[in-house]
Amino acid sequence: MDRRSFIKNASLGGLAAAGAAALATPAIAQANPKINWRLASSFPKSLDTIYGGGEVLAKHVSEATDGNFQIQVFAAGEIVPGLQAADAAAAGTVEACHTVSYYYWGKDPTWALGAAVPFALNARGMNAWHYHGGGIDLFNEFLGTQGLVGFPNGNTGVQMGGWFRKEIKTVADMQGLKMRIGGFAGKVVEKLGVVPQQIAGGDIYPALEKGTIDAAEWVGPYDDEKLGFYKVAPYYYYPGWWEGGPTVHAMFNKAAFDGLPKNYQSLLRTACQATDANMLQKYDYLNPSAIKRLVASGAKLSPFSAEILSACFDKANEVYAEMEDSNPTFKKIWDSIKAFRGEYYLNAQIAEYNYDTFMMIQQRGGKL
Repeated sequence: MDRRSFIKNASLGGLAAAGAAALATPAIAQANPKINWRLASSFPKSLDTIYGGGEVLAKHVSEATDGNFQIQVFAAGEIVPGLQAADAAAAGTVEACHTVSYYYWGKDPTWALGAAVPFALNARGMNAWHYHGGGIDLFNEFLGTQGLVGFPNGNTGVQMGGWFRKEIKTVADMQGLKMRIGGFAGKVVEKLGVVPQQIAGGDIYPALEKGTIDAAEWVGPYDDEKLGFYKVAPYYYYPGWWEGGPTVHAMFNKAAFDGLPKNYQSLLRTACQATDANMLQKYDYLNPSAIKRLVASGAKLSPFSAEILSACFDKANEVYAEMEDSNPTFKKIWDSIKAFRGEYYLNAQIAEYNYDTFMMIQQRGGKL
């Protein structure tokens, strides 16, 4: 080949390659446009597991898009207070939030149903209902009226009943008790004489220390240890019957979510489900060692009495009846949860319950 032909052919080849690149680049850019969102968390950074759910979500999304979709996570108080995270996302102040929906029950008790309500489902049951019982769609019908789209993005497992400055043995001991308690579980214990308080996580310790409140529930051993409640309220009760399996949500401004490419919408759903599983697994791993450390540090571990649990169960049903009569949206979602709850616990008491009970007996006997 002579020099002139070589240069001509090389030029044609270069043009072809450049043309192919020109065609390919817009397609890639269109599939993965550069987007930067802000996410307001309801949690302080010190609670690495529950706050970390926002960071895990952001990491999944960034890695899956080669850094083109970035979500910057802000702790409670950095943009808005923790209990206003969903309001900020709905208003468009931020595009996303990481929160627990029962924080907003005061606006409408329906908010609580997406997370946890008293004597409902445990974590496995909630996930089964959300992902296969229509729960995600039912809750998003409601969230849509609030300007939001939400997906499960974490679960703590059944929570503890909280920290008390004095022993609580009977229903009578609950009279006049000022207790930080999340969701509308406060409405239940209020019927038993408790004075419920809604306080963000970072403000609980000083309130207990000063005696502004007499008791507080938060999450469970790992997170409770970090906040040091055992130093000022040594009586540690279980179970947290109001939170058998609380779902933590990632919520997105509806207009912002609807404006995303379909592949980004799909990615957010998938990343949320991965984060949902990861958080529960992490708590299951970390809580056993944390509860041992708490007891060694002086926490006085006790179950709620059967009298207290039964009284709370009865009062919870009174509250549900009131809400069903006055709130059709609440009733629609609660009916779905109730229907599955009966089936779930029918099945759970067969293989799972018997296996777990046998293994617990072995543990108590020192065989594990």
